[in-house]
Amino acid sequence: MTAAADLDTLCINTIRTLAIDVIQKADSGHPGLPLGAAPMAYVLWQKHLKHSPTNPHWADRDRFVLSAGHGSMLLYGLLHLTGYPLSKDELLNFRQWGSKTPGHPEYFLTPGVEATTGPLGQGHANAVGMAIAERAMAARFNQPGHTVVDHHTYCLVGDGDVMEGVAMESASLAGHLKLGKLICLYDSNDVTLDGPAKLSFTEDVAKRYESWGWQVLHVKDGNTDLAALDAALTAAKAETGKPSMIVVKTTIGYGSPNKSGKSSSHGSPLGNDEIALTKKALGWTHEEKFFIPPEALGHFRLAVVKGDTAKADWRKRFEAYRLAHPALAVEFERVLNRELPDELAAALPSFPAGTGVETRTASGTALNALARKVPELIGGDADLSGSTKTNLKDGGSFDGQTGAGRNIHFGVREHAMASIANGMAYHGGVRPFTATFFCFVDYMRPAVRLAAMNHLPVIHVWSHDSIGLGEDGPTHQPVEQLMAVRAIPHLNTLRPADAAEAAEAWLFALERKKGPTGLVLTRQKVPTFDRTKFGSAKGLHKGAYVLADSSGPPKVILIGTGSEVQLCVAAKEQLEKEGVPTRVVSMPCMEVFHAQDAAYRESVLPRAVKARVSCEAGVTFGWERFIGDHGVAVGVDTFGASAPDKILFEKYGLTAAHVVEAAKKSLASL
Repeated sequence: MTAAADLDTLCINTIRTLAIDVIQKADSGHPGLPLGAAPMAYVLWQKHLKHSPTNPHWADRDRFVLSAGHGSMLLYGLLHLTGYPLSKDELLNFRQWGSKTPGHPEYFLTPGVEATTGPLGQGHANAVGMAIAERAMAARFNQPGHTVVDHHTYCLVGDGDVMEGVAMESASLAGHLKLGKLICLYDSNDVTLDGPAKLSFTEDVAKRYESWGWQVLHVKDGNTDLAALDAALTAAKAETGKPSMIVVKTTIGYGSPNKSGKSSSHGSPLGNDEIALTKKALGWTHEEKFFIPPEALGHFRLAVVKGDTAKADWRKRFEAYRLAHPALAVEFERVLNRELPDELAAALPSFPAGTGVETRTASGTALNALARKVPELIGGDADLSGSTKTNLKDGGSFDGQTGAGRNIHFGVREHAMASIANGMAYHGGVRPFTATFFCFVDYMRPAVRLAAMNHLPVIHVWSHDSIGLGEDGPTHQPVEQLMAVRAIPHLNTLRPADAAEAAEAWLFALERKKGPTGLVLTRQKVPTFDRTKFGSAKGLHKGAYVLADSSGPPKVILIGTGSEVQLCVAAKEQLEKEGVPTRVVSMPCMEVFHAQDAAYRESVLPRAVKARVSCEAGVTFGWERFIGDHGVAVGVDTFGASAPDKILFEKYGLTAAHVVEAAKKSLASL
């Protein structure tokens, strides 16, 4: 064996032994993947990955996503060894309170982690989104003689990842789009947590990816054949017309005499005795735990020099770009900082009072008006743009090869759509949006949750928001979804009452730099309020506001969202005629209202007024926070039915008369 080969083996075994020692110290973790996948990760990081440990957020770096996030110690080890600001002490604090090395990789928490992974398949889909974002930015910013966006996205997936539906959905789309700068490495070890993968998984994964339009490459011995790994990665980068999947046959728990190739090495520490046997089998002669040989560390740290050189070269090229294209250079920096163009509010459309407008249609008008001012706004729908009104009229269809076009045709792939949008947001430089019927948010929820967890500014358009959908019936009529998504921390869910609020909702969503926003929109027409007589729609930005105040000190407050606000307004007129001073509050976003100071909340919902009614075409669960013990909730606590929307609203008690009755009931309870 040559000196270079000896050094390579030493470095790979450094990754392996560091991982199993740290996992043992934590008495928690997954040693099997780091032992088996260390060679492929080492070859990728040392010979192919363009990155800068001293500048983890450099715009033109390659992205590496560990979709098999349970193998997090593989990634943490690489980050520490190659010189990222992740100390050895942080490694030793693996899976402990306050550490930067949690059980699964978390974006924003650990320098160099590009995406939060662990829920299997998510990282795969995120990587597709990153590849889309790279192409979109390249199309917008690269100019003849000046290339400032040119990088690859790499993703390491395991057997569990490629079983997940979200991975299949996203891989299908990636192949269709011909995303040539996307490269996946498949740690194919034929073992899952419950035992051999063949218990549940016997299809030919390679043929599956080939059928989706991927280049598929094979490495028969991923345990020791570094030359084959290098050659496969080189071939993958050379193929620019389609994404590449490298199927790498490995042994889970490689080196462990008693657990190698077995599910017992997947998710539990090896144990001190087995660690000693594993180190001996690997030829590791160092008795000290967590030992990093100086010669291995020196070799890993060459990544710092290489990264600094690559970053400096790019910076030089960017400054030449700035001289040649100063306006584009300013735009490039603006979008990376998630800043918006000045005076964006002036671009909002206005809508004549009284005209019945579907909020989905008003949303589409606002989206197109703002998109002309915000070129980084890019997204699409689950084969429903004609219904969700989210087609960018002058945007063109997205081309995965060139990156031109702003309308992404996600197809009927809601879960992948949301996960891909997360990947686009992780990448940066674009503002992604998605669209589908609100009932299908259930297909998207895992990705929406991760967007909220990671404060990603993804915008979701959820139209057809209630039983107002009508004849399509209960399978398509959301009733529990509103409260379900409101339960997700850091997600802001906006249900605008009319066209003016729908426009303001888009401005709110774009101005939000950290965290996802959902716009919940009607299929049916709702009246546009005369804002010279009613409160300004700008009140949406505070979550709730007084839309129509009472003739005197209020005795009852009617709180509505979306299409039901009009019912509250009509009920107020009747109650005022009967001598009951009534206030109407539009509450498009509970979460934002909760975030206001106590004085503002009191000004909208004074505690002294205990007679209250909520009106919303969804489950009433949760409204007790706002209506209290004496309040009455008007809503839908069962599934819908197939009938015209007006009939459904009448049959389910969503009428102004019913709101009046509820108000009187609340007053009588005092």
